[in-house]
Amino acid sequence: MKRLHVHVGVEDLDQSIRFYSTLFAAEPTVRKGDYAKWMLDDPRVNFAISQGSHAKKGIEHLGIQVESTDELSEVYGRLKAADRPVLEEGRTTCCYAKSEKSWISDPDGIVWETFYTDGEATTYGDSPELGALSDSLGQAKCCLPKAAA
Repeated sequence: MKRLHVHVGVEDLDQSIRFYSTLFAAEPTVRKGDYAKWMLDDPRVNFAISQGSHAKKGIEHLGIQVESTDELSEVYGRLKAADRPVLEEGRTTCCYAKSEKSWISDPDGIVWETFYTDGEATTYGDSPELGALSDSLGQAKCCLPKAAA
């Protein structure tokens, strides 16, 4: 089963954790000094927030998280059928997790991540830039792979 993913950059992590914990009636599933994530079942969403050098304020990106490599292959097929440039990042460490992922932007430049997570990590991971898929990102650095030049 797939899960919607939303990543938001915030200015004050503690204040935002209090707000979203109240809004979701749940504490974060993952909490680090610069990051928090809620894995909610109702609504079924992976909602993450971060602050610091790898996040700009506002929506960083949207995504579809899958629960198996078969689902990932299915979603990858949809990306290719969307007739837009796809950036295949492959294996990576990001947001304290080990994942396989690819990226695409919609016609208006909103970046979408598709990924399968199969492990935890002790570090936030790489925070490269992704400018070739969307001008709307500016210098955003969270979770985004370097685009091919």
